[in-house]
Amino acid sequence: MELSFDAVSVNEAFSRTAVAMFMAQLDPTLEQIDDVKTAVSEAVTNAIIHGYNENEPEKQVKMKCMYDENRILTIKIIDEGIGIKNIDKAMQPLYTSKPQMERSGMGFSFMQAFMDSLVVESECGRGTTVTMTKKL
Repeated sequence: MELSFDAVSVNEAFSRTAVAMFMAQLDPTLEQIDDVKTAVSEAVTNAIIHGYNENEPEKQVKMKCMYDENRILTIKIIDEGIGIKNIDKAMQPLYTSKPQMERSGMGFSFMQAFMDSLVVESECGRGTTVTMTKKL
């Protein structure tokens, strides 16, 4: 499944619902659905708030979902925003690039906690791709 949606906060809820419906065909547990929805929510929120400048409907966030024969779910959240200057620093718990917005700085930590793997690729001025996997 591949979706593209406006980079506005209301679409965070849309992305959660879409990934849950995609997962349904794999007969996941409720806990697995909640874990994936939380991780997707964090990744999409990061793309909207940090990749862009929050609520830019002319900008797009992409979500790609796939699974293999071993029931490993892979989800990619992609933005073409400003990118991340220092991924290691950005992934530290409590770090936020926008403290004035009272962000918790826990987005990547939640993604890591709820998924089996997390890979963040980013290039300044070109955007960020967050790839997460979970064995169902």
